[in-house]
Amino acid sequence: MVRALIFLSIILLYGLLNYWIGMRLWQLAGKFIPHVTASLYWLVFWLVVLSFLAGRLCERYVNYKIGQPLILLGSYWMAAMVYLAIILGLLELVRLADKRLTFLPRGAYEQFPTAPLIGFSVLIIVIVIIGYGWWNARIPHIIHYDINIPKQAGSIKQLHVVAVSDLHLGNTVHNKRLQGLVEMVNGLNPDIILLPGDIVDEDPMPFIEQNMGHTLRKLAPRYGIYAVPGNHEYIGGRWVEIINGLEKAGVNVLQDEVIKVADSFYVVGRDDLYSRYYTNNKRSDLQTIVQGIDKALPVIAIDHQPVNLSEPEEQGVDLQISGHTHRGQFFPFNIVTARIFEIDRGYLRKENLQVIVSTGFGTWGPPVRIGSQSEILDIVINFNSPAGKSPS
Repeated sequence: MVRALIFLSIILLYGLLNYWIGMRLWQLAGKFIPHVTASLYWLVFWLVVLSFLAGRLCERYVNYKIGQPLILLGSYWMAAMVYLAIILGLLELVRLADKRLTFLPRGAYEQFPTAPLIGFSVLIIVIVIIGYGWWNARIPHIIHYDINIPKQAGSIKQLHVVAVSDLHLGNTVHNKRLQGLVEMVNGLNPDIILLPGDIVDEDPMPFIEQNMGHTLRKLAPRYGIYAVPGNHEYIGGRWVEIINGLEKAGVNVLQDEVIKVADSFYVVGRDDLYSRYYTNNKRSDLQTIVQGIDKALPVIAIDHQPVNLSEPEEQGVDLQISGHTHRGQFFPFNIVTARIFEIDRGYLRKENLQVIVSTGFGTWGPPVRIGSQSEILDIVINFNSPAGKSPS
């Protein structure tokens, strides 16, 4: 019942916001386009606005290939909606100020030529912003860190880790982009690869039909590939298929598990914090997971969401790698993630715990990044070295 009320509230707010945007765009631009009637304008407008929801329904109940273009269209609209709301909101403030101060020409927001000049300028600005965001989202950056863990790891003095979070393989991040990622990661020649969740974006069908598992099998680090589920593996309700597909591709998916690698260090993989909402099973506490391990050896944890960082700090984790935040993916949501998370991107040290949070490789929803970037983490860990060296 609570979830249904939240969902209906979101749909209502989404509809009201879009109605306001639609009204302003009609007043400023739509009614000045030749041969475009109000009925035609609103028909096209609502088809675009509702395309994401329609695509999701088609994906679930009809065929994902039919839903895919609708989801893509709706995803772009969601990003455009945000910037239209911001710009039109600012214009609304100017209009209200003009009512008191009368500094604009009379009828500037209603009459030709000033109204369409304003309206089409707004549309062009938003198109440019979204175009930049699309381009920026498709250029991955290799982010390098040198860190020290003051423990011995058997005969291993240095470990080269590549971590890639939030691939979101599916409707917007296709096999071609995965192939490019695999080439970049293999070019770094890592000893071990870590995937901190949201690898497959809800629906496993694009992953299966595009044979992305075959592409992942081209990764062959010395000590293997380890992953944890993120919230998006669970959201679509088909996490079993997703995890099986990843395992078949040579990815070791850890769900509240510990594995000792090369008899030298531990990788701790935590189930996603939100898994309880979909599986009715609460994830184990970290103390239970690491009970009995030899903490004289290095302990590396992968946890999709960088939350409750006091827990790994207290349980002797040396390094935690997370994702999830996307650093908001596009402005102004980076302001939100900066307030929600203790760290939403980059490096943090808490006593003996070191935390690295990635903005992720792929995107969810709008395939745009503004104020964030696509990342591949390239981490060199030196063992048995003096603590306190800052990451480069």
